[in-house]
Amino acid sequence: MHEATQTGHPDKAPSSSPVVRTALAPGLLLCLAGGAVALVLNRIVPTVSALLFAIVLGAVVGNLWRVPVLFGPGVGVAGKRILRVGIILLGLQLVLGDLLELGLGMVAVAAVVVAVGLTGTVLMGRAMGIPAQQRILIACGFSICGAAAVAACDGVVDAKDEDVATGIALVVLFGTLMIPLVPLLVAVMQLGPEMGGLWAGASIHEVAQVVAAAGIIGGGALKGAVIVKLTRVLMLAPVMAVLGIMQRRNAPAGQSHIKPPPLVPLFVVGFLAMVAVASLHLLPAPVLDVAKVLQTAALSIAMFALGLGVRIKSLIKVGPKPLVLGTASTVLVAGVALAGVTLVG
Repeated sequence: MHEATQTGHPDKAPSSSPVVRTALAPGLLLCLAGGAVALVLNRIVPTVSALLFAIVLGAVVGNLWRVPVLFGPGVGVAGKRILRVGIILLGLQLVLGDLLELGLGMVAVAAVVVAVGLTGTVLMGRAMGIPAQQRILIACGFSICGAAAVAACDGVVDAKDEDVATGIALVVLFGTLMIPLVPLLVAVMQLGPEMGGLWAGASIHEVAQVVAAAGIIGGGALKGAVIVKLTRVLMLAPVMAVLGIMQRRNAPAGQSHIKPPPLVPLFVVGFLAMVAVASLHLLPAPVLDVAKVLQTAALSIAMFALGLGVRIKSLIKVGPKPLVLGTASTVLVAGVALAGVTLVG
């Protein structure tokens, strides 16, 4: 993902060793500091999510400062293990009862948006000659839940670091552009706050970006937007399971000695378990509030680590094709979402 992480797979090392803990400390402290700064900036400017601040801050640091190899192991752990903790805790925000309040029609719209977005983006990427792993990462990020989906997908397909960085950079770019664009289009098309919120939730990449756009739309847009978006987030689990199955099937013959990827990654199982806990109301509100803070902190730390890998020079080297695919995927997802919301609404 950047020079500091090109020394291997530090997140797979046994962290119980004192030597390993020492090796992890510099990178973890750097990412902890970056995440903390992002949280502070979010408190100062609440309209901009801590995750967006973290990604941008990481990208700025990574482009202005050549991160020493010493920081690699800890940054690798922050970008994978801590990310997975954040994704697991994200499940506590999903209450199945809230999703059903929208009606099965809107749940179906969210599922169709994810399915068509994934399939269409992968097919368009193939037609453009974009490598398989890169187009899968972009498809997951644009269709499901942004940077978290890109990183979660990387945990299953084990993509190249530069492909992960490209996917995250594109999510940040296009998702941020949609924050003012979607409310503008809602006003032009006179959709109204409720339908506009549903469209924002069904089309915009990140949860935080959805919240920002719905806030601009105003009225009763926010609740519907967030619930529809979280419905798309829920699709992360089956998509990762399918990718895991595909990875096993596509594993090269004669490599039986290599451990195949799990059918369902453990962090996805944890995510689903937290959805069940939230849906059954097993935890009191104060505990859920603390969990939400921890989830935001964990994802901010992880996004800072991932942001360190967003190198401008690397993005220039990959050429215009990923940018064109990002544009096409955004239009596809937004178009399918608008059609679905209009039909169901």
